[in-house]
Amino acid sequence: MSTISSRVAVAVHVLAYLAWRREEPVTSERIASSVNTNPVVVRRIVGALRNAGIVNVQPGVGGGAQLAREPDRITMLDVYRAVEEKEDLFAVHADPCRNCDIGSNIRGVLQDVFCQAHQAMQSVLADVTIADVGREVRTRAGGCVESKPHSGGCVEAELGAAAVGGRA
Repeated sequence: MSTISSRVAVAVHVLAYLAWRREEPVTSERIASSVNTNPVVVRRIVGALRNAGIVNVQPGVGGGAQLAREPDRITMLDVYRAVEEKEDLFAVHADPCRNCDIGSNIRGVLQDVFCQAHQAMQSVLADVTIADVGREVRTRAGGCVESKPHSGGCVEAELGAAAVGGRA
């Protein structure tokens, strides 16, 4: 079975970080330190998100990425579609035996089931926004999200409803 790459998780992390830092463009280096990855990985993800109209990028000194829409208007399905290159979530083995009743019919049966599963996953992703993710992160952090290494303290006020969207 094929799996979704970590690009979706990294992209959601990037967007949650950008929602938290709404007031300023954020560099790929700052985001990469939160994700704990190379800034090149972040730049690739941000490029895909920019192409999908989810983020804006300001080049040069003082530039960086910012959300192009409110966090409550960005669903995880938007993110999935922006960064996942392959359309099929599940792979079916290539050449089952055509002279066998099972082998000659299994692909069609599996494709129907996998299509339903993919649609169900997309339905769930469509119901979760970046604002929802931000609220859940805040809840799990006990109302305080550490901003280390950037400011070294709690940024509870910055992650409030205005910072992550007003969706209840």
